[in-house]
Amino acid sequence: MLVLLAVAVLAVAGPALAPQDPLAQNPAAALQEPSLTHLLGTDYLGRDVLSRLFAGAPASLLSAVSAALIGLVLGAVPGALSAFVPRVAEWLSLRAVDALLALPFILFAIVFAALLGNGLVQATLAIGILVAPGFFRIARAATLRVRDSQYIDAAGYLGASSWWILSRHVWRQVAPTLVVASVSALGGALLAVASLTFLGIGVQPPAPTWGGMLSSDLGYLGQRPWGPVAPALAIILTVGALNLVADAARDGLAHD
Repeated sequence: MLVLLAVAVLAVAGPALAPQDPLAQNPAAALQEPSLTHLLGTDYLGRDVLSRLFAGAPASLLSAVSAALIGLVLGAVPGALSAFVPRVAEWLSLRAVDALLALPFILFAIVFAALLGNGLVQATLAIGILVAPGFFRIARAATLRVRDSQYIDAAGYLGASSWWILSRHVWRQVAPTLVVASVSALGGALLAVASLTFLGIGVQPPAPTWGGMLSSDLGYLGQRPWGPVAPALAIILTVGALNLVADAARDGLAHD
């Protein structure tokens, strides 16, 4: 939880907490080892690594949260509705989900960026679209378990619409499962954001991101072998903490 608390603080106030200007270049101080002046050293342009790590947190973390929320909205609502639609519509929705699941992630993101522009919003939307099928399947499975309950049948016999049944009875049963899935999706979305920014999709240099820092450091492993450690640890610790929270929530849900 301490890791997630620190991550939340960085997501909100990372640039303000940066000890130095994350964009300030000092070629004379390039590739320095960690010191009192630069706690994590400097990169190939002499920029303070700790400051760039803090300043890059909002773009990386908030994009992951936004992508997970987009996937939740695009996937969970149609997934729950698919349990109440006619068989033809149900079959079509399942085939559409299968098609999205079959898309290569990186290739889809590159094509998406080429069509709509290479920006963080486009990258986040692309990740959200590819996360949506997972939410669709989870929401559909949870809704199917609830759909055959007697009180759902009674509401249907009384003339209640599918949307009314969903909003009044189904969502409260499905919501805990979707919350757990959302926490799990956050870790995957963060990895996806880091992967895209590593490839130069989304945020463009010199703006810092954790994935972009990894990419730039790999070119100087001979002079600065510890360079990728800081952004890699930030990604690993954040994803690991999110997975632990998701596992704990899943265990708690199973015991209820």
